[in-house]
Amino acid sequence: MSFIKGKVTDFYLHDSQIENIFINEYLPAAPGDFVKVYLFAYMYAEFGMEMTDKVIAKQLSVSEKKVAEAWTYWEEVGAIRRHYIGASGKADYAVEFLSLKELMYGSGEAVSDSAEKQEAVFGDERFRELFDEIEQTMGRSLSSTEIRSVISWIMDDRIPPEIVTYGIGYCVEKGKNSFRYIESVIRRWTENGLYTVDEVNHYLEEIDQRFYQYRRVLQALGLTRNATEKEREMMDRWFDVYGYSMDRVLDAVGKTTGITNPNFSYVNKVLENWKEDAKRRGDNDVNKKITVTQAQLKEYYLYLRERSERDAENRTQEVYAQIPRIREIDQRMQQLGTALSKALIEGRESEVGAGINKERDDLEEERAVLLTDHNFELDYTDKRYYCNKCHDTGITDMGEPCSCRGKRMEEAEIWLKQKAGMENGKEN
Repeated sequence: MSFIKGKVTDFYLHDSQIENIFINEYLPAAPGDFVKVYLFAYMYAEFGMEMTDKVIAKQLSVSEKKVAEAWTYWEEVGAIRRHYIGASGKADYAVEFLSLKELMYGSGEAVSDSAEKQEAVFGDERFRELFDEIEQTMGRSLSSTEIRSVISWIMDDRIPPEIVTYGIGYCVEKGKNSFRYIESVIRRWTENGLYTVDEVNHYLEEIDQRFYQYRRVLQALGLTRNATEKEREMMDRWFDVYGYSMDRVLDAVGKTTGITNPNFSYVNKVLENWKEDAKRRGDNDVNKKITVTQAQLKEYYLYLRERSERDAENRTQEVYAQIPRIREIDQRMQQLGTALSKALIEGRESEVGAGINKERDDLEEERAVLLTDHNFELDYTDKRYYCNKCHDTGITDMGEPCSCRGKRMEEAEIWLKQKAGMENGKEN
């Protein structure tokens, strides 16, 4: 008697053997789309079937870029190895799914050594606190592979624990959660002789200005933790969109002195208000410290208009003294203007308007000739505004804040100080 077992010819009806190590150690920390790519390709690898990134992307409804990112991720965590094919070494590649059991345990000697080391470490309360702090920073539990890496950094490479925790916090804050990336950063620091947090901070201040800015603001707020994603976005907006300098941001942080719980939202509101103030005064420099109120600015604009009127009147009297005929012309022009207004009210514009306008034109021509003959500019007696767009009101004809407001703010600040000095002098 013989036995024959029917063969399943459709590979979709077979089973794929996924290591429990992958499910327990690698899957929890991996992005969902990356897990989909791994499992889908793993199924084809079991049967030696070829599959392109393009087909994988189509089957999983993700982009090819996402598939490529997935392979980079799995290679970084040590789950696969890519073998590049082609003259350039990057034209195409084959993906090798590595044995996670072999990677994790290797020889019996290595397992024994690792077990003894972990037993010694976990008997130390300081290490337990260290791992708790790291897991809190990363927002997840550490895998056994990651735990062994941390132990090795501290026990074998003699890297101070505070540098390890600081390095992990630094990388997580930058959105880099791969332990390979974290290790490369920490090793770069120690290779450069940086073994204290102060040394690393000084180093980062030189090569990573933005990270330094984050830390500086947090420090000013009395916070020792890392910035959250929302807080980083907020600070990026202060520096990159609003254009604030660090000194100006710290000025805003200083406004929280009287608040029970200093927070980012309050600082953000202060900076937004300063931004709006700069916009209202037509000033693009948000870092300019202005102590002039809107009422004081309005007073200064009035002062400018009154000074323009006085200056125009003085120039007019100068012209009258040299050319008496100009006074007669101006008086007659005023009379003609009054007559024209009266004619408009009485409905007699058509009767007298042409004659009045003709006489006015003749007088204006005569006035211009007289001024020119005596070497005066034609507009010598006119009011001369500091800003012709708003006529020294701060508001344009469109009802919008004039671009001169920023400059007027600076002038008003000086004017107010001079005014206060003169008033104090009179009192003394």
